[in-house]
Amino acid sequence: MTETILVAVAWPYANAEIHVGNITGSHLPGDIFARYNRLKGNRVLMITGTDSHGTPVTMSADKLGKPVEEVYKSFHEGFIELFQQIGITYDLYTTTHSDNHFKVSQAMFLALQKNGFLYREFSKQWYSPSASKFLPDRYVEGTCYICGYESARSDQCDRCGNVLEPEKLINPRATTGDGALELRDTEHFYLDLSKLEPKVKEFLQSRSEHMRDTVLGESLRKIESEGLKARSITRDLDWGIPVPVDEPQWKTKVLYVWFEAVIGYLSAPIEWAQLSDQKEAWRDWWINPAAKQFHFIGKDNIFFHTSQWPAELMGAGSAFMEFFAGEQNAPLILPFDVPANQFMNLEGQKISGSRNWAVWGRDALTRYDPDAIRYYLTANMPEAKDSDWDWAEFVARNNNELVATWGNLANRVLSFCYKHWEGVVPNVDVNTLRPADLELLATIEAGFNTVGAELDAVRLRSALGETMKLATAVNQYLDTNAPWSAVKTDKDGAAKTIYTALKAIDSLKVMFAPFIPFTSERLHGFFGYETPLFGEQYTE
Repeated sequence: MTETILVAVAWPYANAEIHVGNITGSHLPGDIFARYNRLKGNRVLMITGTDSHGTPVTMSADKLGKPVEEVYKSFHEGFIELFQQIGITYDLYTTTHSDNHFKVSQAMFLALQKNGFLYREFSKQWYSPSASKFLPDRYVEGTCYICGYESARSDQCDRCGNVLEPEKLINPRATTGDGALELRDTEHFYLDLSKLEPKVKEFLQSRSEHMRDTVLGESLRKIESEGLKARSITRDLDWGIPVPVDEPQWKTKVLYVWFEAVIGYLSAPIEWAQLSDQKEAWRDWWINPAAKQFHFIGKDNIFFHTSQWPAELMGAGSAFMEFFAGEQNAPLILPFDVPANQFMNLEGQKISGSRNWAVWGRDALTRYDPDAIRYYLTANMPEAKDSDWDWAEFVARNNNELVATWGNLANRVLSFCYKHWEGVVPNVDVNTLRPADLELLATIEAGFNTVGAELDAVRLRSALGETMKLATAVNQYLDTNAPWSAVKTDKDGAAKTIYTALKAIDSLKVMFAPFIPFTSERLHGFFGYETPLFGEQYTE
C-alpha cells in the first residue's frame, strides 16, 4: 500500500560552509531514505531550507562587516549548489526568511497563546551600556556554572550540553567587545513546556518500537531527571520574525530562532504546495493521520525535535488552522520518527570551522566523485556512535569495496557481454537455467526484502552493507562459473552465466541507487532503460 511520507531534514545555519559531518549527519540519510521510498512508489515530500535567523547568522555578518541579508543569501546559494552537486534531492529547499514562514510561525505563536501555553515574564539579561542594547545568547560568553567550561554561551554550554540561566554565568563578557555588562530586566514570552510534559512523555513512549535508543533514551532521561521547563521564545534582536503582538515594547523583539526554525517543517510543505499549484496538498502530510514524518537531525538537536517541537504542535492543536487559514480543522500530526545521527569527527578530532579543521563539502566535490563521497559517508555513518573521517580509509573503502566489488563487477560483465554477444543480453530460455543460476537469482530477489527492511528501519549503514554482500555473492558466482574461460568451449553455459549475472546486476543497481545514484543512473542507461530511475529532475 502506498504511504505518504514527509522527510524533514535539519535546517543548516547561514553562518558557515557545510562539511562532511553535516552531510552524513542529516542531509545524506534523509536523501537515501527519500530515494528509497520514491523507488517503492510511496508519495514522498523531502524538504528543508536555510536557517536564516538567530545570533549565529548576525554574528557572522558582524564578523564579515556585511548586511545580514546579504550574508544569509550568500550561504543559502552555496548550500543549494552543494546539494545539487552531491545529489540531495529536495522537493523544496527554502529559507526561514520568507513571507510564508513568517505567517506560519506567527500563526503557531497565536495558537499557543490562545490555548494558554504562553505567558509573559521579566527576566535578567546581560545589557551593554556602551552599546545601549541587550546582548542575546551567543553575544555573551563566560564560565559555565555547572561544568566550569570557560567559553560557555549565556544560554547553553557546548561542553556539558546543559541549557543555562544567563544570570548565573560566571565572569560574563561580550563577544563583540562592548565593554562591561550588567544585568537588566527584559520581558519575554515563554512556552510553558511543563504543562505539556505529560503529553510529550506519552508521545515518546508511543514511539518506543521504532525510535533509536540513543534518541528515545536521552529524551526520556532528560524529562525524568529535569522535567520540561518553560523556555523563552522571544529575543531582543532586530533580525528575525516579528512578535505578533501589537504593543510598542515588542517592536524591538523577534521570535527565538529555536522556536521558529522547527516550524519550517510545517511552513516548507505549505510553500511547496503553493509553488506547485496544489495549495491544499500540504495537508496530506500534516493533517492526514496515516502520514509518517521522519526528522533527520544531528544529536545536538534531539531535545528540540523530540520534546519542544511535539510540545509546540500539541499545544497549538487545531487552533493553528484558525489563525493560519481562518478555519477549524483536525490537529497537526506528530513526528513518526526522529532518526538522529551522532557526530562525525575528522581524524580523531572534533570538526571545527573556526580552526578550519573540516572536510568542506563543496571543496571535496572539486576533487572527488559525488558517489565516492556518498559511499564513504554512508559506510561510515555515525548512526549509533560517533564516527571518524579518515583519508586513508576513504581511499581504501572506495578502491577495495565500491570499485573492486561493485564497479568491477558491473564493468567486466557488461564489457564481456558487449564483446561476445554484441551488446545484447544473451538469449537464454529461463527454463534451462541451472541450480546455481536459480540460487543466485533467488538470493538477489530476497535481498530486496532484506535491504528494504533495513532501510525501512532507517539503518542505512547496514542496508548498504547488505547490498555490498549481495554484490560479493555475484562475484563469487562468477569466479565459480568462470564464463571468461567457458565461452571458448561452452558458449551456451557461458551465456547462462552472463544472463544470470546481468539480471543480478540489474537488480543490484536498484538497491545501490539510493546510496550512489549517479553511477546507478548511468548503469541504468547502459542497460537500455529510457525512463530514469528517479525521474528527469534527478538525472545528472
